[in-house]
Amino acid sequence: MTSDIKQIIIPRDKAVFWMDKNGVWHNEHGRFEHPKLIAYFNASIRKDDMGYHVYQLTDEFEEKVYFRHEDTALFVVDINVSKGSLVLNNGTKMTLCPEQLYTANDALYLETGEHTIKFTDRALVKLSKFMDEREGQLSLTLNDKTWPIVEKPCSQGEKCDS
Repeated sequence: MTSDIKQIIIPRDKAVFWMDKNGVWHNEHGRFEHPKLIAYFNASIRKDDMGYHVYQLTDEFEEKVYFRHEDTALFVVDINVSKGSLVLNNGTKMTLCPEQLYTANDALYLETGEHTIKFTDRALVKLSKFMDEREGQLSLTLNDKTWPIVEKPCSQGEKCDS
């Protein structure tokens, strides 16, 4: 980055948009409706030591808008169970690591250490065919191997981030 590029940083409390607990973008007028705008915002999600932000770089400026999110900023939006691959709302592809799965508040999460990632309903439906519950213990079975899915206690409305 050259010194000719202006850096714009908008703090979380000044951002005019936010993400709800289901990964849906909103502003003061309601939820975002335009698919291209939603895709652009999702693809622009980054994280640094100050938190999650929407990032934009042009020839004139570098902009970071830190935004509020009710639960987490990253969501599994698609899954290829046979390949064990996940697609996140920001376009990142990653490998499913079953030992990193947990549930909280009736939702499924994956904890990477750097990110807490929530499964959307669509991704959960695809994965649910490989899940089982016995005596209150949820588990995931892939390729003849079974992993228990732990439950993390979180109160309603509390972020389940570590």
